[in-house]
Amino acid sequence: MRISRKAHYAVRATAALAAEEGKGPVTAERLAKAQDIPLTFLLKILSELRHAGVVRSHRGAEGGYELARPADRISLADVIRAVEGPLANVHEARPEEIRYEGPAKPLREVWVAVRANLRAVLESVTVADLARGTLPEPVKAVTSTRDAWRPH
Repeated sequence: MRISRKAHYAVRATAALAAEEGKGPVTAERLAKAQDIPLTFLLKILSELRHAGVVRSHRGAEGGYELARPADRISLADVIRAVEGPLANVHEARPEEIRYEGPAKPLREVWVAVRANLRAVLESVTVADLARGTLPEPVKAVTSTRDAWRPH
């Protein structure tokens, strides 16, 4: 799986907003500087997150952005879907929509399994988890194995 720069920035920005939860709106400029994200790119990302109901914006001198719902109810999957669409596509099609013939026929099930495993991790981790610096035990268990850190 390839995590795009856009998804990476979106997750980092929402984690930063989660860390500020309850303290009022955070300006895009402050978020951009704190997370080292180009401001114009961040503004586009925040617009998509707002449109998807992940963040809300406030205008005025005290304006900025905040999470639209509690941080513990926003998964990484929610954030990534908001800016990228479905978690796993094969040439812009959902795995269940693809049909293969011959020796490649079982490949459809492989892509569905990949999506299910991706979903299992990304839906279990919230932006609150990131802000607190904790991860769910199943995720920690996977990363505690030496094999998980193998580069390829």
